[in-house]
Amino acid sequence: MCFCLQVIAVNGKFPGPIVNVTTNDNVVINVRNKLDEHLLLHWSGIQQRRSSWQDGLPGTNCPIPPKWNWTYQFQVKDQVGSFFYFPSLNMQRSSGGFGSFIINNRAVIPIPFDTPHGDIVITIGDWYKRNHTALRRALDAGRDLGMPDGVLINGKGPYQYNTTYVPGKTYRVRVHNVGVSTSLNFRIQNHNMLLAESEGSYTVQQNYTSLDIHVGQSYSFLVTMDQNASSDYYIVASARMVNDTTWRRVTGVGILHYTNSKGKASGPLPAAPQDEFDKTFSMNQARSIRWNVSASGARPNPQGSFRYGSINVTEVYVLKNKPPVQINGKKRATLSGISFINPATPIRLADQFKVKGVYKLDFPNNPLTGPPKLETSVINGTYRGFMEVILQNNETRMQSYHLSGYAVFVVGMDYGEWSDNSRGTYNKWDGIARTTVQVYPGAWTAILVSLDNVGVWNLRSENLDSWYLGQETYVRVVNPEETNKTEFPIPDNALFCGALGKMQKPQDISSAAGLLFKGSNFSLLITLLYLVSAAISIFS
Repeated sequence: MCFCLQVIAVNGKFPGPIVNVTTNDNVVINVRNKLDEHLLLHWSGIQQRRSSWQDGLPGTNCPIPPKWNWTYQFQVKDQVGSFFYFPSLNMQRSSGGFGSFIINNRAVIPIPFDTPHGDIVITIGDWYKRNHTALRRALDAGRDLGMPDGVLINGKGPYQYNTTYVPGKTYRVRVHNVGVSTSLNFRIQNHNMLLAESEGSYTVQQNYTSLDIHVGQSYSFLVTMDQNASSDYYIVASARMVNDTTWRRVTGVGILHYTNSKGKASGPLPAAPQDEFDKTFSMNQARSIRWNVSASGARPNPQGSFRYGSINVTEVYVLKNKPPVQINGKKRATLSGISFINPATPIRLADQFKVKGVYKLDFPNNPLTGPPKLETSVINGTYRGFMEVILQNNETRMQSYHLSGYAVFVVGMDYGEWSDNSRGTYNKWDGIARTTVQVYPGAWTAILVSLDNVGVWNLRSENLDSWYLGQETYVRVVNPEETNKTEFPIPDNALFCGALGKMQKPQDISSAAGLLFKGSNFSLLITLLYLVSAAISIFS
């Protein structure tokens, strides 16, 4: 039996095409919105140095209306690694629209491993047979999404994805969890996975037989095809931090095929860690992921030359999430007692044109003690400050959080309630720098971030249901001295909405792309066409 449904495709592909660039490239991406609803495209993990105008989130950009074009123009400044893009509005990612975004090293900068024979991208994620509009309706009605219907590997259901490798060769395998809300354990039958990179940082190289990859996270592994070619091998991504028996269907299976393989994969799937009642295994695995301080990143100097552990903290925020609550009769998710409301006028646009009353610069350093409330409350970040953020998860399920505009240093995590004494456990030397961090149920994760990137930056839950219900805020970082050296001017093609909607001119769709590209100085030009595809087979 075949189950088919419509997905959000990019250039007719699901997942979308891989964007493959090199450090410091100037990238121009024209997005054509053929959906029947508004669209924004977010480049998760791309820091948008000096240009939060290009971040593709409601706090920085007005949405692209249906049938319109809009062109993103940004430089991938001083970055390398594995990232992905996705539509950032209204649960759209749960229907697709995502794709990998790879930034390669410049030729003059060595990578800390031998050049792999090939580069393989794998997207994994939980999947619902209901599309994003149906999932939205469920959340709006106060219902939970429930258990997913399965896991997709590169957009395919169980046993449908397969890929071919040359025996004896080593490949770089990049894995992104692009799902809705489920942490997944990733493994390849009988093969070790040598961890090499995570979201732009080279790691200390360690072998794993499996690794937990949480929603929004990306990793690179070096995998050598060193097994017997008598059969193919299973690639598996299965749900974690849940009841293993109940959630058994939430498992994705693909096939790894050697060019000289003599038979099909057989036998039971490789088992996930047997730790349903041992909550320390996954956290200890996460703690084992460390920064390679001697490797060069995007620049020739070693990653560890930025000694984050010796910098004085200038501001501290304790962000606590709890199970969803009722506010004004509606189900909402909160951070520190505040459920965020996206304003009709984006925050960055309101600042540019001095529109008053759009947001409040009053997000609390510590969780509110009174009843939860709906607010457009923003963190007031200090330019060139050094911020400590403690993410306290008082829910019974996994959470992961993402901060746009920066890589954050993951310095500690543990079960229980964070306190000042917890700082004694921090890793101040080689904590991994990344963009999306996990927070275990009933636990905390501490991050440090250097606020050297001017702009308005989204801090959010990567679990799409929590994000949709308000579990987010923004960090506003302003240079008190107005200068184009720390932030680029508003782009010429900026869209206007909300209080500034009257400034928006109608778009001549037939000539828009040509006008936007004219005179552009770019290294790479890409057009992405977003549309709802014809029905495709997902599960069979």
